[in-house]
Amino acid sequence: MGTRYQGTKDEVRALDTYIKLVRATESVCNRIHRHLAETGLTVSQFGVLEALLHLGPMMQRELAEKLLKSGGNITMVIDNLEKRQLVKRDRQAEDRRCVRVCLTPEGEQLIRDVFPFHVATIQEEMSILTESEQEELGRLCRRLGRQE
Repeated sequence: MGTRYQGTKDEVRALDTYIKLVRATESVCNRIHRHLAETGLTVSQFGVLEALLHLGPMMQRELAEKLLKSGGNITMVIDNLEKRQLVKRDRQAEDRRCVRVCLTPEGEQLIRDVFPFHVATIQEEMSILTESEQEELGRLCRRLGRQE
């Protein structure tokens, strides 16, 4: 479904492309993230656990930047993960404003159990595209994402 906007050719093309990008993203993400409901994790919580698994303990502020979340949002996400004993916070002695977040053994086990299925689901979703189409889509998305 494209735009019904009756603007210039460039406006209509840009809006149509944007609509297709957003609809495709939401559709793929909905299918990929369906399995998270079984774990009781939100997409943001999964993102935190995955980042900590692959990057190691991080400052809360770094996690927010990495996941494109606001400070308030990442605080709530980590609060909820901490309540489930999946992460723990450590205030830094040299600067009490800095909070380091790390996985607990329970959190590490959960993300290690869930992540392989997540990867397989993504691979399945992307298999509709050829290898070169996946690379081109990745290149285009990176270009769009870095525009400032």
